[in-house]
Amino acid sequence: MIEVRPGGRRRIDRVLAADYVHGLERLTLAELRARRDEAAQEETDLSYLRRLLHARIDIVRAEQRRRSDGGSADVVEQLAEILADDAVGTVGRHQSLEPSRVGERRRLTEALIADAGLSDVASLSDDALERSLAAFAEEERSVSGRRREVQAVVDTINSEIAGRYAHGAASVDDLLAAERDG
Repeated sequence: MIEVRPGGRRRIDRVLAADYVHGLERLTLAELRARRDEAAQEETDLSYLRRLLHARIDIVRAEQRRRSDGGSADVVEQLAEILADDAVGTVGRHQSLEPSRVGERRRLTEALIADAGLSDVASLSDDALERSLAAFAEEERSVSGRRREVQAVVDTINSEIAGRYAHGAASVDDLLAAERDG
């Protein structure tokens, strides 16, 4: 479970702090963009973690299907097909950012992965597969919930930025000049 710690130093703690979106009207456009970018990066990282969890869920479910169907093919041999099946038609927000914490290890996810024994799912008992699936699904729900919260923060900040452009408090010319100079 991803916990948010009030006053914490992690990016998710800052982005989901109650005061992160309060008083946006008092911030400069540069400060708004910095907050939006920070929140968007957190969303990207949560999306990446969510995709990792989905892959593990798909692998466990494929092994369960193989067993129930009486199949003899090794799930590992079908890995590319298993993971591609869920990727087709995936709908979501466009993200132009790359995950920033690919190399950083999240202890909980590592523990879940180790518990599932994904390097040899065929060796796991039916009960162990079921427990792994339940643990992955619970963590995926937690990550997805936090991701939705972060998306709401991004949307709130984007609304403030758009409102400034709509009311003339900000201009595209200023944005282009800032990008050119910056």
